[in-house]
Amino acid sequence: MPIVTVQVTREGTTLDRNSVTSEEKAAIIKGVSEVLLNVLNKPLESTYVVIEEVDLDNWGWGGLPTEQYRRLRARAQS
Repeated sequence: MPIVTVQVTREGTTLDRNSVTSEEKAAIIKGVSEVLLNVLNKPLESTYVVIEEVDLDNWGWGGLPTEQYRRLRARAQS
């Protein structure tokens, strides 16, 4: 029985949203489950997928909080 945890930052894919939609979560669950079926032959009904949304201030990248890291990258690309 596989259990897969997917962590994403709590932010939307557009500026007017602050979380992943139910439809997006359903697509993640379906996709991850199908990968385990196709690669490891694990039946869909035996696969559990847990989606954890993490607040941006609890997520770090490159030694910095995510928002600071993104600002640095944006400046470097300018």
